[in-house]
Amino acid sequence: MRVLVTRPLREALHWCEQLRARGVAAEPLPLIDITATDPVPVAAAWAGLAGCHAAMFVSANAAEAFFAARPAAAAWPAQVGAWATGPGTARALQLAGVPAAALVAPAADAPQFDSETLWRLVGGDPALAGARVLIVRGADADGRPSGRPWLAAQLEAAGAQVHELAAYARRRPAWDAATHAQAAAATAALWLFSSSDAVRHLQQLLPNADWRGTRALATHARIAEAARDAGFGQVQTVRPVLDDMVASIESQR
Repeated sequence: MRVLVTRPLREALHWCEQLRARGVAAEPLPLIDITATDPVPVAAAWAGLAGCHAAMFVSANAAEAFFAARPAAAAWPAQVGAWATGPGTARALQLAGVPAAALVAPAADAPQFDSETLWRLVGGDPALAGARVLIVRGADADGRPSGRPWLAAQLEAAGAQVHELAAYARRRPAWDAATHAQAAAATAALWLFSSSDAVRHLQQLLPNADWRGTRALATHARIAEAARDAGFGQVQTVRPVLDDMVASIESQR
């Protein structure tokens, strides 16, 4: 069974490598392009980082883009928390040099990796009242922050001062005719979605496709809902952990 991995190219290649090592016929078909944004606001955020209670990173891409613009010799302030919604983002922060003591993220065996799970770890902190929290995320093609505003709303309700920073851009990929044809013909493949944006981009790229007989795996219930809304006939939810993904893929055979 072919499995199409729709993450941005670098991540899709990494996931495919891991899946192939487990005997899965995985192929990259990126549905999100990651591009750079103006580094000046990111550098300014670094200058004010020591005054933050915490910085929350929505993805590994957010962490990598933020640290790519780090001023020379700048180090992570020891008193500032580094929040992540999942182990992939936490790993990227550790690789970038964030000390383990600063990291707050759901455990690797958490049933879900999302803002709600992270909030259960940090939301009870009375120090949030009046504190400054930086949220590092991507921006869409129009320059607007991508992703949900849910965590920002919870922080503001707790009295925190929230600043959102777009450290990178998420865009719809530009497909050539061959890629269009490949995707349109992949109704028998198993599609692996880790972003609602990927589903939306697929709808924009192939607006007339009929997915009623096509199966999909989604790494969150909201992404699964987007896939069903797009017309995918069979959609299952799976944690974005290799063992779980392999087990779900094998159950489809």
